Amino acid sequence: MTDTTSSASAVVRAALLKFDPANVLKVVDSLDLRANAKVSAVVGVPLRQLQQRRDVEAFATSAPMAAVRGLLEVIAMTPLEKVIELLGEHSEHPTYEQLSVAIDEFLATGGSIDDAVSVLAYAIGDAFPATAHCRQLLAEREEFALPELPEMQAPTVLAAPREVSPEIREQRKHRREEEKRRKKVAAPPRAPRSARPKNSAPPRPSANATPVAASAPESRRRVLLTPLEESRFNADHPLAGSIVVVEVPFDALDPVQPDVTAKERPALVVAASSEELLVRPLYSNASPTRAIFAPWRRVGLDHVSYVDDIRVAVPVGAEPLRPLGQLTTGEWNALF
Repeated sequence: MTDTTSSASAVVRAALLKFDPANVLKVVDSLDLRANAKVSAVVGVPLRQLQQRRDVEAFATSAPMAAVRGLLEVIAMTPLEKVIELLGEHSEHPTYEQLSVAIDEFLATGGSIDDAVSVLAYAIGDAFPATAHCRQLLAEREEFALPELPEMQAPTVLAAPREVSPEIREQRKHRREEEKRRKKVAAPPRAPRSARPKNSAPPRPSANATPVAASAPESRRRVLLTPLEESRFNADHPLAGSIVVVEVPFDALDPVQPDVTAKERPALVVAASSEELLVRPLYSNASPTRAIFAPWRRVGLDHVSYVDDIRVAVPVGAEPLRPLGQLTTGEWNALF
């Protein structure tokens, strides 16, 4: 069983392993993943591969986190709406008892164990306010137990060079020389250059020549939000593209300081509302889900930083936000 103190990403991946593969593939087959569909490549390509290869375990353990999280959201969407309805006025910040009762009512009215697990795992992966209660339910109830994730080895950045025998090197050299000779023989003779006095002025353009149009300025790429994110956030909010300092919740409990559940850190605002920000946190350490944040120095950070691929919802505090900086259009497009 996966330890519920493990990272949110591990919980999301393990949840997919728990589900009946046939049901997962049925959901995947219902998705519109054509090339012209409004799905980012980091999500669409792994899902299309899953449609073709039918290997749910390989997808759950090795696909990019954005694709795994996106699939879990699709699976959890309908059950989540039912649980929210059962929670009623307590849906925003339920207590453990309220959430436990709602899950029991959901199961009693036809919800499956997989449906309930999908709701709990998605809430953990998306850092809902009730994340701690969801982890407790996964830990306490035997029927909700998640399977162990297999060992995953991160790919190395550089592949080890292959040894090539002297015979193969000689054959390659001979082929290159033969190719050069063939191109030299087949090349057409060069046309003579037109003679023009050195001091003569260049020809003037014709009056009827079509002027070359100036290239259009680069436009900022619109970020693709999941259906749930669309309902909560505005991708065109003025704060989108800003770097702000916010309290980002930990994706796992700290055994040394279990009472500390969040930390202030810089983050890139992806979308926002009047009450919440959808951000990609910045970290000082690299990981498989993080990419180098190129403008770290320009926005005033004092060390090399990495932006996480995982998006987190954080509340807007009472104090007004003071952005550290704003991404340029090119910097934004490079990340999205």
